[in-house]
Amino acid sequence: MSSIREVALAAGVSIATVSRALSTPEKVSKNTLERVNAAIDKMDYRPNMMARNFRAARSYSIVVLVPNIANTFFSTAIRGIQSSAHKAGYAVILGNTNDSLALEKEYVNFVRTRQSDGTIQLRPHSSGSLITPELNTPVVSVCGRENSPHPSVRIDNIAAAQTLVEHLINQGHQRIGVIAGNADDPHTMDRKRGYCQAIERAGISFDETLISYGDFTLCSGVIAANHFVSMAHRPTAIFSMNDEMAIGALQSFRSAGLNPPKDFSIAGFDNIEFSKYTEPPLTTIAQPAEELGKTAFHVLLQLIEEQELPSNDIVLPYELIVRESTQNALGEL
Repeated sequence: MSSIREVALAAGVSIATVSRALSTPEKVSKNTLERVNAAIDKMDYRPNMMARNFRAARSYSIVVLVPNIANTFFSTAIRGIQSSAHKAGYAVILGNTNDSLALEKEYVNFVRTRQSDGTIQLRPHSSGSLITPELNTPVVSVCGRENSPHPSVRIDNIAAAQTLVEHLINQGHQRIGVIAGNADDPHTMDRKRGYCQAIERAGISFDETLISYGDFTLCSGVIAANHFVSMAHRPTAIFSMNDEMAIGALQSFRSAGLNPPKDFSIAGFDNIEFSKYTEPPLTTIAQPAEELGKTAFHVLLQLIEEQELPSNDIVLPYELIVRESTQNALGEL
C-alpha cells in the first residue's frame, strides 16, 4: 500500500500539503488539489485509519440520512459525498430512512453515541426532524432552505420553479397543472411558491384544483396524470416538482392516448439521467446533484475541524434545460 510520502513525491508537493488536501481541500489551490487527487487515485492511497482515530479520537466516519435511496437525485448526491469522503479518508454510513421517524431515530441514536463524526441530511430540515442542534454534533443539510438551523448546501428552489413556469408561460400556456410532492414538504412549499410567483406576475389566477399532491415517486406521477385527464377543463401544460413524477405522468398520459408535446407540454425538476431518454426528452431544471454532495461533505469537514464557515447557506446555480417535452400552447389536453 502506498504511503502519504509517496503520494507527496508523485504530486510534487510536501507531505503537509497532501494532508491539507485531504482534510481541508478548500485551503489548497485548484491546480495543487488536482495533482494530489490524481496521485491518490493513481497510487490507490488509503489513509491509516487506526492511527488517525487514535491520535484524534475520531471515528473518521459520517452518517448520510436519505429519505429514499431509490430516488435518482439522492443517489447522485450520495455519489458526490462518497467521492469526497473517500479522498479525505472518511467512511460513509448510509441511513435510508424511507421517511420514517422511527428509522431516523435509530440513526440519531447512533450519532448521539459519537460513533460518527457528523451527519449529512439529504432533505430540508422540517419541524418533525430529529436532527436538531441539541445533538451537539456537526450537521449539514443538502437541499435545505434559507434560515435552516444547520448549514445548508442547496439551489434556490423558489427561483428555479419560477424560471421553469415562466418558460411555460412564455410558450403561451395559461392553465398550468402542478404535480407536487407532499403538501408539508419544504421542497413542495418552495417550488409551489415559485409557481405562484410566476403565474401572479403573468396575471394568471391561482386555481387549487390544478395542483395534485403526491410523494415524489413515479406512482404519484401516474395518479396525478389520471387526475388531470379526468378534469373537464384540463391544463395545457404540467409542471412536475421532480423528474420521477413527470416520467410516471408521461407513461399515464400515453396510456390514455395523449401524445406529448403535441397534446400538451410537461416539464420536470432535477435533470436526472433518465430525463434525456424519455419519449419525448424532458424539459427540466438541472440541479448539480453530485456537486451538492461534494460541497456538503467539505462543509461538514470544516465543521468537524472546528473551522469557521464563510457562509451557513451555500447556494449553487441551477439551469433550465429545454427539451422536446414542451412547446407552444395549442389548446387543452
